[in-house]
Amino acid sequence: MWKELIKIWTSQSLLDQAWKESFDALEIDRKMFLEAVRILRESDDQELASEIREMDRQVNKYERDVRRKVMTHCAVTGTGTADLPSAMVLVSIIIDIERIGDYCKNIVDLARHHPQTLSAGPYETDLGEVEKELKERFARTIEVLRHHDVEGARELMATYRTEVGSVCDRIVHGVVGGENPEFSAADAATLALYARYLKRITAHLKNVASSVVNPFPRIGFKEKQPKSP
Repeated sequence: MWKELIKIWTSQSLLDQAWKESFDALEIDRKMFLEAVRILRESDDQELASEIREMDRQVNKYERDVRRKVMTHCAVTGTGTADLPSAMVLVSIIIDIERIGDYCKNIVDLARHHPQTLSAGPYETDLGEVEKELKERFARTIEVLRHHDVEGARELMATYRTEVGSVCDRIVHGVVGGENPEFSAADAATLALYARYLKRITAHLKNVASSVVNPFPRIGFKEKQPKSP
């Protein structure tokens, strides 16, 4: 009996550790994003680029650790445990968290190849609003996940397209469509890719938030509304 109790205690501890590591990885993503945006848009400090790549490697390590701990937990407790839904959610959202890190690294790569800080020209106001909104969404997503704030998660999901997605699309379509021929080829390519990366980061944050609202099969999708009687 004692041996079984030890197994259960250990597996529960592993699941707790996996949740904590997911929060830690998301916080690293937030720091990566802030630094990546600063390097591309405000400074040409390439020395910090290597630090961001190291952060990305740490997020990747967290992803492997979370998967390992969830697998161990399920192996010890069995698939019939009440913790299974939480375990499956963890495996799902850690993928989104890792992808956010990849896109932050992509932004750093843009900064490395772009000759100077990026100016968005006529799209500066829109792009600045997107950057500001995304910085706030990182903090809000962490809090929503930590406190299981269903209404907060719903708000993040509902406003994804209007506050970020459609704005990023407008920038990309304008640049690719040649609406502003004053852009150099380097500026146009960098701006279009940057706007797309911002949209993808926000989409992955939305997926993480959706785990608070939706059951496992619908993570990343709209909340299913009840049918009218």
